Amino acid sequence: MRTAAVPLSAEERARQIRCVIFDIDGVMTDCKLYLTHDGEEIKAVNVRDGLGIKLLMKNGIEVAVISGRPSVAMQKRLEFLGVQHIWLNTEDKLPAYRKLLDTLGIGDAQCAHMGDDVPDLPLFLRVGLALAPGDAHAKAKAAAHWVSQARGGDGAIREAVDFILACQGKD
Repeated sequence: MRTAAVPLSAEERARQIRCVIFDIDGVMTDCKLYLTHDGEEIKAVNVRDGLGIKLLMKNGIEVAVISGRPSVAMQKRLEFLGVQHIWLNTEDKLPAYRKLLDTLGIGDAQCAHMGDDVPDLPLFLRVGLALAPGDAHAKAKAAAHWVSQARGGDGAIREAVDFILACQGKD
């Protein structure tokens, strides 16, 4: 008689993570677009989230960003943080995801993705650990293995980073 496989817990999944992919709007930001009278976009970010990204890299975990919208400001912010793998203006995230895995030589189970809405679901179905901010769309929260208490742009990334590092016994 065969028994059904027991699904892995979020903690077990987090122990395997070698790369974390983040969306921008609704994850790194508060999901709002601030526009000047000239139509220029301004985005607010949480510095603790930025430190979380640096902590991942310090602990040997790769960081990537795949976002459906372009943003000069976020490109500069990510470069300042030292993020090497950046895809902006990429509505279909799967080709960028596959290229990232090939570049890093890792599999789905070693990858996490933090997203907040329906465009993130194809990655949620592939990655080993799907993460969502506390204010994510209901479909994203339902598909996630782990949901933060914090809202997107307000510490959700740092909370996810702390979770992953704690599960791996890192600081």
